[in-house]
Amino acid sequence: MRRAVFAAVAAATLASLVVAPAAGAAPAAPAPAAYTPPPVTWGPCDNAGLQAAGAQCGFVTVPLDYRNPAGAKAQLAVSRIKHKTPDSQYQGVMLTNPGGPGGSGLTLSRVGGNVPNHAGDAYDWIGFDPRGVGSSKPALSCDNGYTSFDRPSYVPLTPQLEKTWLDRAKNYAADCAKKNPKALLDNLKTTDTVRDMDSIRAALGADQINFYGYSYGTYLGQVYGTMFPQRVRRMVLDSTVDPRNVWYQANLNQDVAFDRNINLWFGWLAKYDSTYHLGKTQAAVKATVDRELVKLSFKPAGGQIGPDELTDVIQQASYYQLTWLGVADALSALVTKGDPSQVKALFESDSDNGYAVYLGVQCTDVQWPTNWNQWRVDNWKTFLKAPYFTWQNAWFNAPCVFWPAKAGKPVQVDGKGVKSVLMIDETLDAATPYEGSLEVRSRFPGASLIAEPGGTSHAITPRGNACVDTKIADYLATGALPARKPGRTADVECAPLPQPQPAPSAPAAQEQAKARSLPLVGHL
Repeated sequence: MRRAVFAAVAAATLASLVVAPAAGAAPAAPAPAAYTPPPVTWGPCDNAGLQAAGAQCGFVTVPLDYRNPAGAKAQLAVSRIKHKTPDSQYQGVMLTNPGGPGGSGLTLSRVGGNVPNHAGDAYDWIGFDPRGVGSSKPALSCDNGYTSFDRPSYVPLTPQLEKTWLDRAKNYAADCAKKNPKALLDNLKTTDTVRDMDSIRAALGADQINFYGYSYGTYLGQVYGTMFPQRVRRMVLDSTVDPRNVWYQANLNQDVAFDRNINLWFGWLAKYDSTYHLGKTQAAVKATVDRELVKLSFKPAGGQIGPDELTDVIQQASYYQLTWLGVADALSALVTKGDPSQVKALFESDSDNGYAVYLGVQCTDVQWPTNWNQWRVDNWKTFLKAPYFTWQNAWFNAPCVFWPAKAGKPVQVDGKGVKSVLMIDETLDAATPYEGSLEVRSRFPGASLIAEPGGTSHAITPRGNACVDTKIADYLATGALPARKPGRTADVECAPLPQPQPAPSAPAAQEQAKARSLPLVGHL
């Protein structure tokens, strides 16, 4: 649900974040007015990867406001890789979503090719950019320079630092109001995207959809299954959002989980001190990182890498073990050689579009606290348990205090009408903590959950774990789910992928390339 780094949010990975919908949550409701989209006119794709995969691209026309279906329209960019099996074996369309909110999903139609045993070949795989995102029109953007290098220190140790960040957040929200259509800002809620998903279904001429969602995409799946249960055939949900905590409290929960995972990574670094020279114990590595953060606060490395940028980069290790080698090399080069070039390379400046849409969705799905005193108290309390990422995350979301669109109420997620869901989660996933998977499983009686005990990675299937991937393949091929166990528990367990080992045969550059190919690009 959150992206791996503040400056590279497009996803994020997010995560995830507010009040439980048990009290005052909106009931599930169908689309407020009838709307039938025109069929898609398919043509060639601009993206080279999609071209190589034989994809087709087009647009689905949807109302900006479903309460006024005859009013202004949006164009949703969609891609399709058609089924490769005979039509007699065709299993329907498979919509995908990478998370975020704000992640571009146009290229996710290629995921089907990664499913083992050609189990994805019987589906038409559909990628799409949600409203406001990427190639969809209109696309949201507010301030392209907001995530620049050497920003003010995240931790507001002085009133002036706090005011600086609050002013930045307020100005960002004001820029969003100035630069974007009000009809777009007012209609970026999860429920709007869910209705768009059903419009895509209709534009494709399908009676039902299959769905593969990552991170925030799992929340889209939950809400779609609540609002349109009769339209769901099969669902795969990887790294599941807890619907009780959208979105303020979920961010605070994330902070603690990310700090736990970064400390696990510190322990891994200590194990390989002969390679990285950062400390022989977890505590020693932590002390090294803390000293470097203080040092950078006085003198940014290369004039650009301050404590914020280093914090953003090391957070990648809290998301995915695939990043451990690359981030370790970058941190070691900075600390032991004074070379910030690798950290700078990992600090990929996010397109403002992903961040803007992230806020546009989360700030309006539900009303965030508008009294900054509550944020101050809650985040300082959380900071005592999670000092690395609490204030980074707080400032990431602070524009929600000032957001220029009216908030709604989240749907009360109810999966009783959905017959078939396969869920996957690693038990130490930080962006979407594991308790969320257990909660959603309890709300979807037709769901089975695969757990990976001790795994710290977020939303990466199918990614070479044979135990997990073959179960996904079996499910897509036959609908077979692991037998459901009684109680609040996983239904089957798979060992996570092993921790990486630094070795000449597996250079960090290769691991970085793998990490950048992860399907999830969203904040959660």
